Amino acid sequence: MRRIHFITAVFFLLLFPAAGFSQEVSSIAAYQWKVSSHKLVEGKYEIIFSTPGSKGTQLYAPSQDLEGTPSAELSFSDSTIAVESFTETGKMQQVNIAAFGNKPFFVSEGPAEWKAVIHFKNSIPAILLGKLSIFFNKGEEFLPDLPFSFDVSLEGGVVSGSRIKINSIDINNPVSNCGDGDTQNKSLLAIFLLGFLGGLIALITPCVFPMIPVTVTFFTKKSKDKKRGIFNAMLYGLFIFFIYVAITIPFHIASKSISPEIFNNISTNVWLNLLFFAVFVLFALSFFGLFEIGLPSSLANKTDSRAGLGNIAGIFFMAGTLAIVSFSCTGPILGTLLANVANEGPWPLTAGAAGFGLALGLPFALFAMFPNWLNSLPKSGGWMTDVKVVLGFIELALAVKFLANADNVEQWGILKREIFIGAWIIIAAAIVLYLFGWLRIGHSSRVKRFSFIRVAFILLFTSLTIYLVPGLTNTKWAGLKLLSGFPPPLSYSLYKHHVLIARGVEPIHNDYEAALAKAKAENKPLLIDFTGWACVNCRRMEEKVWTNNEVRSIMNNEFVVVSLYVDEKTKLPATEQSVYTTASGTAKSITSSGDKWSTFQTENFKAASQPQYAIISPNEKALTKTKFYTPDPTEFAAWLKCGLDAMKK
Repeated sequence: MRRIHFITAVFFLLLFPAAGFSQEVSSIAAYQWKVSSHKLVEGKYEIIFSTPGSKGTQLYAPSQDLEGTPSAELSFSDSTIAVESFTETGKMQQVNIAAFGNKPFFVSEGPAEWKAVIHFKNSIPAILLGKLSIFFNKGEEFLPDLPFSFDVSLEGGVVSGSRIKINSIDINNPVSNCGDGDTQNKSLLAIFLLGFLGGLIALITPCVFPMIPVTVTFFTKKSKDKKRGIFNAMLYGLFIFFIYVAITIPFHIASKSISPEIFNNISTNVWLNLLFFAVFVLFALSFFGLFEIGLPSSLANKTDSRAGLGNIAGIFFMAGTLAIVSFSCTGPILGTLLANVANEGPWPLTAGAAGFGLALGLPFALFAMFPNWLNSLPKSGGWMTDVKVVLGFIELALAVKFLANADNVEQWGILKREIFIGAWIIIAAAIVLYLFGWLRIGHSSRVKRFSFIRVAFILLFTSLTIYLVPGLTNTKWAGLKLLSGFPPPLSYSLYKHHVLIARGVEPIHNDYEAALAKAKAENKPLLIDFTGWACVNCRRMEEKVWTNNEVRSIMNNEFVVVSLYVDEKTKLPATEQSVYTTASGTAKSITSSGDKWSTFQTENFKAASQPQYAIISPNEKALTKTKFYTPDPTEFAAWLKCGLDAMKK
């Protein structure tokens, strides 16, 4: 059976999304550039590019036609900027280039200086963001250089009206101390329990379940001392726990040297979501029995060969062997968990992995302490294949969710709310057909008897299928509150005007300054909602908490509400684009709406996860501590009232 190996490149992508490679790409390019600017007249600037050259190469001067391709291209983030001229001012020579049939072209073989005169049709930014693309010859080879992205300060440019750091906001010293502050530790327990549940599910898969009695018997019978055997089995379970916790250590190390928003980028980056979609489809096909996903067999062989070393070392390598050989079953389940909490930072990843590892390791210790329990375990059989197939369908449902994340962020219109729900209906119905035996997949056998557990799962997924059906309609029953957060928002619907939208809160979208001006005019506190298109808990809050009568009334009547989307990909106007230096001293390019609001959140409210809610006064003073995901409407309403009381002070 074929094996698919997961390579480290996937995990490298998780830590460093594509957007983070621009500086590294520039550093390995053939040509290194320095950029400066000079104001000519109002609305016109001269941009100067200089390079020391590159040994053994010939750089094509700008404004030449290389058989239909320009020899150098200058592009800017603002498409309204016009390039009036682009010329070489250094030494050039005319040479015949073999790659173009020995036609003559102007090239530089050493240092070069280029000047471009640009004209601004609209307002002039303080920082000009652009990209330079060039061609050069190396011997007989005609080559393009890697695009050079640059930003240059424009003397006399209009200073952006967009503000990032608001000095008057001191979130550490609000008027009132109600709220959650800057931590979400209470959610770690929930993620740990979710990981524990995932570990329990992994226990009943064909890769793990048969190993329990074999391994426990090995320890208890190999040791002459019964207590020693129990100790070894407990140590074995403890090592399993530590191994799964250890796989999250690289995330903690990386988090110290990268932006805190990197974990949010993991959940909102379009290409990573498409990658997760493809990986989860592979997980599903593996569970359906089409192929086996595993780590390299050489790794398992090396680990297994060391399992015979002294007691403690040998037990550790036995635990490692189990983790490796069971990867085809445990990998997809653990991967599902970690992918869904990756945006929350390294500690939630560790909490989930710890819960998973504990659930896998605990049975080995318990059955060693109480060996008679082994007799009560069900025998291995076809039921484990059924478990894998059902898990395969669940992986497909989660794959649809990741595709929806990418679609929501880019607003492609592929998976609108009703199409998403329709896909889940088909998947849930397929599970029911499979459990009845009417749908055969992989190595599944005919259903000879309907056990209590099988009937219970048939009822569960039949109920889910029926529950989802109203979600296809434009009625008051389409809310699906039990699943709120998973389908796309009501605003992203096939229906032009969904009847449920009017039942909630309609905030100002991505315009902090307009919301602040309204708060000043009406003398109301400003409620800032840091949210995201791909944020599950944000949708849950909007659909379950904001629609509560008391919460809706307070938010609509007592506050000015603004929603700032940290994953919004819309480009900012040129006057608002800049390179911002964060409090930690990191230079960050602000080019999109999401760049602006994610930086605004981390700089002023010391968090990078969503949802996060902040209440400030019209003169931009923090009235309370911030609030994170709060599924209890009563608790959220109490926090809002606390903000109103602080406003009166």
